[in-house]
Amino acid sequence: MIVKQEMLYWLAGATLLIIAVMSWRDKYNPRRVTTGLFWGIYGLLFFIGDWSYQLVGDHRLVNICVGIAVVGMALLAGFGGVRLGHYSQRTPQQREASAKRLASRLFIPALAIPLVTVIGVAFFTFNPPIQQQLFGAGNHATLVTLFSMTFGMLFALILALTLTGERISQPLQEARRLLDSVGCAFLLPQILAMLGLLFTAAGVGNSLSWLTEQYLAVDNRLVAVIVYVMGMALLTMIMGNAFAAFPIVTAGVGIPILVLQQGGNPAVMAAIGMFSGYCGTLMTPMAANFNIVPAALLGLPDKNAVIKAQIPTGVILLGINIILLYYLMFL
Repeated sequence: MIVKQEMLYWLAGATLLIIAVMSWRDKYNPRRVTTGLFWGIYGLLFFIGDWSYQLVGDHRLVNICVGIAVVGMALLAGFGGVRLGHYSQRTPQQREASAKRLASRLFIPALAIPLVTVIGVAFFTFNPPIQQQLFGAGNHATLVTLFSMTFGMLFALILALTLTGERISQPLQEARRLLDSVGCAFLLPQILAMLGLLFTAAGVGNSLSWLTEQYLAVDNRLVAVIVYVMGMALLTMIMGNAFAAFPIVTAGVGIPILVLQQGGNPAVMAAIGMFSGYCGTLMTPMAANFNIVPAALLGLPDKNAVIKAQIPTGVILLGINIILLYYLMFL
């Protein structure tokens, strides 16, 4: 049997559908129907693939249906349809007693995930025949990594259940609690990853270049550097992803102005430009997987507590990046 990336999507979709059913059955959730519907739609989207194009025969129709589903999810979340319920959690006293009993063994499942992932990647890398037999012909570096990490997570799950003596339903309950706590922000990484491609296809980079040349003194090297660094940070704050912002700002300001017009080093520009984007990541709720999810995991009362703690660091680093880019790019 050939392992395909779609199988990993099906596993994620099946998990979300189980969580949707659990949400529907949670009588303590005041919005159990809409909460279950939200995660159910999200789970079904993971099952849409090449087979759906072949079944319908029209790529555009399938894409439109997916877009409608995403809009429906946004409406469900926007009108407060995703709420917290009851998750069969232990009391604080029981959790404290369990933590004392297990002690440092609690870290074993967490450490097992990266360890198994590295072992799996190394094994398949140094055994090409086995890799081709399992994944098919061609270069499958990304699939090998994802497959190894998935196996590591399943192995860690078995370890955790063995150590704690819990039933398989408890990890699903905790997953549901986390998803309900994060809510629609859980979808942001996937949606924002596509936003950069849409912006590039729409010509936002060219428009940004034209506006910069027309209304800013880009013949001044310092102004051009500030525009590039701040542009990377601000667009990353809007899009939540430095990788999505980088091609837009670099195509609009970095290459035409800093490299071609000012004669700067493109390698230095790219390195410091990405670093500037990461500074923007520190200061935006749009980077949900970095800033909102940790707050939910830690159970912080203020969901923006992580961002507030990171803003001084982000601002200081932006100033340092301007200085570094100005002096290092034109050596």
